[in-house]
Amino acid sequence: MAIRPVVVYPNEVLTRPTRPVDPAEEDLRELVRDMVETMHAEAGVGLAANQVGDGRRLFVLDISGGEDPDQVQVLINPEIVETKGKQQGEEGCLSFPGVFESITRPEMARVRYTNMEGQSAEQEMHGFPARAVLHEVDHLDGVTFLQRMSPLKRKLVLRRIKKMQQAGEWPETVLLEPPKSRTGE
Repeated sequence: MAIRPVVVYPNEVLTRPTRPVDPAEEDLRELVRDMVETMHAEAGVGLAANQVGDGRRLFVLDISGGEDPDQVQVLINPEIVETKGKQQGEEGCLSFPGVFESITRPEMARVRYTNMEGQSAEQEMHGFPARAVLHEVDHLDGVTFLQRMSPLKRKLVLRRIKKMQQAGEWPETVLLEPPKSRTGE
């Protein structure tokens, strides 16, 4: 397993839709292992393949932020089939280091996907899990959370990123450090 560099906005891989995946692809398990390790290195809850520079339509999800290994899910070729309600909450993104903004999304999302065994599945999520799934599906569609901000917020965030780029403070990728063991080793 390896931690992969996370692609940072405005890299164009983040704004291109991803391609469907065959769960039998030879290197898929390695990609998924690397993505989970990369996500956990920052106690993240989701990571789309295009965020590590891979154009396939899949993401990993761990609502526990790495606290419970049984919570890790792999969603291949996900599609949102239904949404309901409305929620407002702060979102961040590994591809936008240090940027956190309040985003409005549906409160419920039903997602259809294929798992690693090639079986179709459907899941209904509410609240924060729905927010996380919708954020990751957006990534796979080539949509960043910038597009979910109000025009004013988007303008302010883009201005801040531009200033950081000009000052050499905005990275092209983020290379995360491996997580430290819980025993301190």
